[in-house]
Amino acid sequence: MNMAKEIQLRPKVNVSSYIHFLLNYRNKFKEQQPNTFLGFKEFSRKCSEKWRSISKHEKSKYEALAKLDKARYQEEMMNYVGNKKRKRRKRDPQAPRRPPSSFLLFCKDHYAQLKKENPTWSVVQVAKASGKMWAVMADAEKQPYEQRAALLRAQYREELKAYRAQHKARKKSLRGPLKRQRRGCRQAESATAGGSN
Repeated sequence: MNMAKEIQLRPKVNVSSYIHFLLNYRNKFKEQQPNTFLGFKEFSRKCSEKWRSISKHEKSKYEALAKLDKARYQEEMMNYVGNKKRKRRKRDPQAPRRPPSSFLLFCKDHYAQLKKENPTWSVVQVAKASGKMWAVMADAEKQPYEQRAALLRAQYREELKAYRAQHKARKKSLRGPLKRQRRGCRQAESATAGGSN
């Protein structure tokens, strides 16, 4: 019998009525027009227009979904026992920063729009909603972000190479005086030991 503790995953954050609508609208759009390619910006604009035009009765369906989702999240969070945070190593301010992933670049592009639609949301809630949007995106729509991320990774690798070479040279230059210092200490110790006899 395996006695290892199960890793408890953090509950998925609840999303707003608009995000529920966006995901539903996207699925319907794909079913009705499977051969139509729509860029994400264009789709977001279309979706936003549609959301403004639907009736209050129709909106209430998505609001009810959002309330259920919020209740689910709150209940799951009450039973959630978070993992202890590991101590992070101190980062060298001289070291190049890791580049963002394609998903993070996407989040950056859509943060303002999501925050505008959901002003009460925290950064984490916006990120979770972005995650849902990213998950339903077609590979062709993700490609521009993946290309940007690949360019940033290549640039980071070059910067890291230069940083490591510089770091190695700095260590070498420090090693010389330390060796001389240690040698001096050993000589002083042996002279003291010889003088005390």
